[in-house]
Amino acid sequence: MPTPTIKEVWKEAWNSRIKRHRLIAIMVLIPTFTISLPFFFNYIEKRKGTVIHDWVLAQIPPHNVSVLIFTIIWGMIFLILYRSLYSPSIFITYCFTLAVVTIARVTCITLVPLEPPAGLIRLTDPLTGIFYGNTQIVKDLFFSGHIATLSIIFFSLERKTDKWICAIGTFILAILLLIQHIHYTIDVLASPLITYLGYLAVRGFLDRKSKKVNKESEPAGVLD
Repeated sequence: MPTPTIKEVWKEAWNSRIKRHRLIAIMVLIPTFTISLPFFFNYIEKRKGTVIHDWVLAQIPPHNVSVLIFTIIWGMIFLILYRSLYSPSIFITYCFTLAVVTIARVTCITLVPLEPPAGLIRLTDPLTGIFYGNTQIVKDLFFSGHIATLSIIFFSLERKTDKWICAIGTFILAILLLIQHIHYTIDVLASPLITYLGYLAVRGFLDRKSKKVNKESEPAGVLD
């Protein structure tokens, strides 16, 4: 049986009522976050925060490793975009989880105001510049958005090899962020755990809705 083309895969997804509704929701969420997040990040840059004495960072001389950071992040982004071309379900899971984790980050950053770590070397990140309003943001600390992004990709991917590649990339990225003093250690360590909780919430929601729709579409008189 021939492998479905990208057009056929997405046409089938759009013809599915539940997937179509989810894709429409994503079309609303993306511009909403894109428009609103720059205002939030500009706000947090103006407030005072707390400086954490981070023993781990104190042992690491800061170095600029921006190119390596960008390479890993963009590499993983391209990987999940490629997989999403042939699997709308991966794309839907990724986008919904990203939305939930973004809300969690905004909440945590609001509740935990922090000043940047000592020795921080500014990171000009084209990946997140659209959300930050293309300005230098250094107080979006707890928890790490870079690690959260790769964690979401890890949880959303389906192939074991892809997951291994992403897991290794996430581990290396965590070290690089500490080397450049972009985040405190707690920002990096907490990120995968919080992201996983967000992913579980999204998966539970998506699976529950799918089961409900499937049950409603069963012919009358069909027994379980």
